[in-house]
Amino acid sequence: ILLSVNLWGLFQNIRSDELSTLQTRFTNEKRVAYEDALKQLQKKPLETDEAFSQRVTQVISDSLVHIHWYREPDNTRFNQLIPIWENYFLYFMGKFSGIPEFEKYHYTDYQRSIKRGVGICGDASMVMSQILDEYSIKNQIISFPEHVVVAAQTSANQTLIYDPDYGVALPYTLNEIREQPALITDWYYQAGHRKADVDLLQKIYQKPFKEWNGVQHFFTKKYYFEKITYALKWPLPIVLICLGFFLVKRKSR
Repeated sequence: ILLSVNLWGLFQNIRSDELSTLQTRFTNEKRVAYEDALKQLQKKPLETDEAFSQRVTQVISDSLVHIHWYREPDNTRFNQLIPIWENYFLYFMGKFSGIPEFEKYHYTDYQRSIKRGVGICGDASMVMSQILDEYSIKNQIISFPEHVVVAAQTSANQTLIYDPDYGVALPYTLNEIREQPALITDWYYQAGHRKADVDLLQKIYQKPFKEWNGVQHFFTKKYYFEKITYALKWPLPIVLICLGFFLVKRKSR
């Protein structure tokens, strides 16, 4: 049964068809397709670290549709609950464990996150952090009580703030933003965001924050659990089938 479920999953798309026409909390959604996003998230020849970081900030925002993550009543509508045909381990954890993090699951693997095509600030920041890691660009995930961004080092040895959720690259350090929150205003307005969001973000940037050295540090247990489940989803049913044949053969003898 598990092997059949996996085979069925090869012909399924984890990105909901509704995303192409869905009205979301952002008015400027572009909805970049998975394959196009992966191409755009590659660093161009001679592109500086800062220019690359600025560009991928926008690409990530355009690749993850901003659904109402916590208010969405049906966790199967956009596959927040990982479907059984995608990963039966994560499905059963979300269905029966009672753990909210599995009922509406945040992928730690950036390609899976982009392929599903939905997310919030933490998802976008994990995606960006892993992409920057691939190109050896030093970065940290910065989490506030109500928002998550990325601090990345530029070629000029400055550590600037990038908000891949909103698609805004800020040419300031975190200390500069915290000292003068109004600095961010024009940058978020130029990206098409509402005054209410900008006012809230100004307050958020002044709140206490935590620094995380990559996704492994940010979501340690889930990061490794996800890797293990995807590594085992095919071998487990094959081993069970082989074990079944062995037991049947042994019994017949």
